[in-house]
Amino acid sequence: PLFATRSNGKLKFDASDDATATYLKEQATQAFDNTYRILRTRIDRFGLASPNINPDPNKGIISIELAGVNDKERVRSYLQSTANLQFFEVYTFENKDFQAGILAADKAIEASLNGITDTTAKADTTKALANKNPLLRTVQFTQPFQGKNGQFTFPAEIGYTLKKDTAILNAYLAMPEVRSKFPANLVFMYGKVESEDPKTKDVLPLYAIKTLDNGTAELEGDHVANAAQDFDERGKVAIKMNMDKIGTSIWGKMTTRNIGKPIAIVLDNIVYSAPNVNDAITTGNSQISGNYSLKTAQDLAQILESGKLPAPAKIVQEQQVGPTLGKASIQGGAMSFGIAFLVIFALMLLYFNTGGWVANIALILNLLFTIGILSALGFTLTAPGIAGLVLTIGMAVDTNVIIFERIKEELTKGKSYQLAVTDGYKRSMSPVLDAHVTTLLTACILAYFGLGPVLGFATTQIIGILLSLFCGILVSRLITDIYTSKNRHFEYFTAISRNIFKHASFKFIEFRKYAYMLSAVVLVMGVASFYNGFDEGVEFAGGRSYTVKFKNAVNTEEVRDALKVVFGEAPIIKTVDTKNQINITTSYKIQEQGNNIDQEVEALLYKGLAKQLPANTSFKEFETDYKQSSQTVLPTISDDLKAGATKATIFALIAICLYIFIRFRDWRYSLGTIFSLLHDIFVTLIVFSFLRKVVPFPLEIDQHFIAAILTVIGFSMNDTVIVYDRIREDSQLMKGSDNATIINKAINQTLSRTIMTSLTVFLTILILFIFGGEVTRGFAFAMLIGVITGTYSSIFVAAPVLVDFAKNRPLGKAEDKKK
Repeated sequence: PLFATRSNGKLKFDASDDATATYLKEQATQAFDNTYRILRTRIDRFGLASPNINPDPNKGIISIELAGVNDKERVRSYLQSTANLQFFEVYTFENKDFQAGILAADKAIEASLNGITDTTAKADTTKALANKNPLLRTVQFTQPFQGKNGQFTFPAEIGYTLKKDTAILNAYLAMPEVRSKFPANLVFMYGKVESEDPKTKDVLPLYAIKTLDNGTAELEGDHVANAAQDFDERGKVAIKMNMDKIGTSIWGKMTTRNIGKPIAIVLDNIVYSAPNVNDAITTGNSQISGNYSLKTAQDLAQILESGKLPAPAKIVQEQQVGPTLGKASIQGGAMSFGIAFLVIFALMLLYFNTGGWVANIALILNLLFTIGILSALGFTLTAPGIAGLVLTIGMAVDTNVIIFERIKEELTKGKSYQLAVTDGYKRSMSPVLDAHVTTLLTACILAYFGLGPVLGFATTQIIGILLSLFCGILVSRLITDIYTSKNRHFEYFTAISRNIFKHASFKFIEFRKYAYMLSAVVLVMGVASFYNGFDEGVEFAGGRSYTVKFKNAVNTEEVRDALKVVFGEAPIIKTVDTKNQINITTSYKIQEQGNNIDQEVEALLYKGLAKQLPANTSFKEFETDYKQSSQTVLPTISDDLKAGATKATIFALIAICLYIFIRFRDWRYSLGTIFSLLHDIFVTLIVFSFLRKVVPFPLEIDQHFIAAILTVIGFSMNDTVIVYDRIREDSQLMKGSDNATIINKAINQTLSRTIMTSLTVFLTILILFIFGGEVTRGFAFAMLIGVITGTYSSIFVAAPVLVDFAKNRPLGKAEDKKK
């Protein structure tokens, strides 16, 4: 509305800052909760399979995942409509004062354009003629029509204007000298037009709405008890409504007072219809009729019945995956899952003999429980979610790897099988718990800061980590105890694994200086990578991104030049996988608001790519057959996502360092952790910076990259705490030995564990990278780099740092005193 004021009686004018802040926070929380409830109801009535809705009150964001959407514009409108239904009386030209106000307003605008005031001279003739009757030229005002009773009646709408003239008309009507010509309770509103007729689709009706003195409506949609799509007496699409007791009473008074006059039915400040009242309506029944489609009427009825939003909902980030790409991603993810499962299943048997069956049973139960819990939670399976399941396969067996390696170590000391199993489980408990807690910390932080698909990945990972503890410790021990109770035992050695790392005595500490030199080079290159630059994904840069697949290979330079003409700026073009598939990123009109902006940009995209498409390809065919996916991120949310990613990484580092300090009670362990994790992060950044224009797939810094970094941080600590736990244990057993000897021995003792836990995860991620599809390829690549550098840093950075900072002082003093 152009003239609207509204008072608030809930907050006193002399309220303190604290009272105001508390009030605003309460209102914001209530508005968010109501918005979530109403959107949940609307989506449930939309008829889509397995919608996934995740509210985040701290960010004020509601993430919605919808599968099987065919009409995206309909969904956009459905989600963003506030459903603020209001009923108003209207001013028409039957009112003589209103007629005089229009003429006076026209003169006031004309005088303003000519620069004439009460104290200035007349404008020159040429300028005066050009600015003559500006309001009358912008709006075609309505004339009275003769009704069935032969009397002349003025229509509810006061006139019509072109859509392209609304900006100038709004400016005219907002002038103070114009507002003063009309009653204080008058608000101008446009009417709803849904027409495909080229003569009328760009024409908007204009209404003069009569509000109450405080700017509100006499009757609002809160009193609508139910609504449904219907047809009016002429067979046109309509919406029928039934009001509650209070609404029925108010509606009866309004219609009684306005017999023979129109009443405007307004939704979200747009007049949908303004029918004349023939008789008083005391039953509470009403009908909205207008020139709109059946789908629109059905949507409006559902929106009205579910309730109005307490605040406007705005789509700040949108991602669409076409059926072709979506199907390929799911197939690739399913194939990765199957292959990874078989590879890890076989590896456990090849390396741990019959003991591998225990690990495999625990793995199968872990996956069954994970899928069952996700199903019970109503989880929608997406490509990142499948990636989380694939990663769970590699991490689920890590518990058994750590335990079985310790059992093998106890067996080589000459212990009986029963004692070796008991001591193996007992002495593995500390590293298993530490490894899982550090990984769980990063997964929880990712879940807190992540949105949409990344949240799905984090959720899957959290469930997998918790079940890995349950199945790896309790279930595995239960199976082992049942089996050994009958004087039998599992074999843990095979011909392949019996002698691997059996007598490992590598001089890691002696050659640590060379590792430091290599790490120093890495740090320098890490700094250089910031100057070399990164490819920010559309999530962090803001803008619109489209993945388009053509029948044949295309020249990216030709595409860039063609799109530069239609967009007015050169978009970023990248080849994806093959030369006939490209990704297009543009910031064209990303700052502008409006329901039709996305349609306009996609229409220009289609126009710019027309030469690359087969002749006579329609826009609809382009949308369904060629456009594989799209993503829109407004600058405001992209800034929030970047800030959230930075916070998530910092919080993950702090949380892990604090946990290590608490568990090992020595700041030097935390310092080694910091060096190790920063090393891993820098190496991954270096690779993404310097290979971004070399590899045939996008290496973008986006939410998926941050998810990979946080996962790498957790995994890297998985290996590091195994070494740290052994250092702590050996410090008690080798009192009197120097730290270098203790730490070097601990690294060699845990080398098989470190390599095997890394290998299981590396293999599953490699399979995901090869078979998982383009949606998860960048994430998988970052994880591959992270697994390699995490293994390296656990051996060559985290543990050796302890030697140089500890010197000859004992490590873990508090642990020493305790014992």
